[in-house]
Amino acid sequence: MRRLIPIIFAALLSISTHRPAEAHILHLNGGQYVSFAEMLKDLRTARVVFMGELHDHAGHHRAQLQVIRALHKQGITLAVGLEMFRSDSQQALDRWVAGESSEEEFLRDYEENWSLWPVYREIFLFAREHGVKLVGLNLSRKITGQVASKGIASLSPEQLGELSEVRCIVDPAYRTYIQRTLGAQAHKGADFEHFCEAQLLWDTAMARTLMNFLGSHPEHLVVVLAGSGHAWHYGIPRQLRLLGETNLRVLLPEIPGRIEEGTATVEEADYLMIGLDNGRLH
Repeated sequence: MRRLIPIIFAALLSISTHRPAEAHILHLNGGQYVSFAEMLKDLRTARVVFMGELHDHAGHHRAQLQVIRALHKQGITLAVGLEMFRSDSQQALDRWVAGESSEEEFLRDYEENWSLWPVYREIFLFAREHGVKLVGLNLSRKITGQVASKGIASLSPEQLGELSEVRCIVDPAYRTYIQRTLGAQAHKGADFEHFCEAQLLWDTAMARTLMNFLGSHPEHLVVVLAGSGHAWHYGIPRQLRLLGETNLRVLLPEIPGRIEEGTATVEEADYLMIGLDNGRLH
């Protein structure tokens, strides 16, 4: 029996040390951990809340839905801005929220814009069930693809449209973050500069669409879902500030090697969501 006690204790210790930790929230302005309720109290005072993601990460989308659901439950008039949809697909989003298209019908529009429906589905269903407006923010992938390969100078005035006066100036902070985001794929030279220009053009177009929505819907708080490379402070939020909207918050998920506890700064995000593989934010 005495021999068994250490074995049993070791087994219990092994179980306890491998038990998943709960997801938690780091407020980067001050470096303090905060509760979900504390963060929510802050978010509800904003006009725009950016929530970054890895597109195929189910835990990131669960956190997005948790925030959307909680704000809606508190009576906030919400809209959800989507990197995943082009602005010229807005009618498809409106029909979906209004219950005028079936899931099968909507999927045809969805798949013309994006992929990975299973990880986004619950967010779209929640918006439909509760009448939460969905806003397509993006511009044509054909345009960003051309800029990524040939640079913004290759676009005609007709292609640029309302963005004709945009100048994609890639500063050192933006370049460094994009290189970190791409990891091993990052490289220098014209191709990389063109890629940065495409990202900036993307950010600028989405900020302008978002600003137009805010102007015509002053009662709404908008939760924007976008890849972390667009949602960080130097991405769409920076462009939105240049247009005059400063009341915003940025929530990014921890992504090892890209943005993580110990190296993330308030210049990149307001809140870092840690451990999203382990369940809900607390």
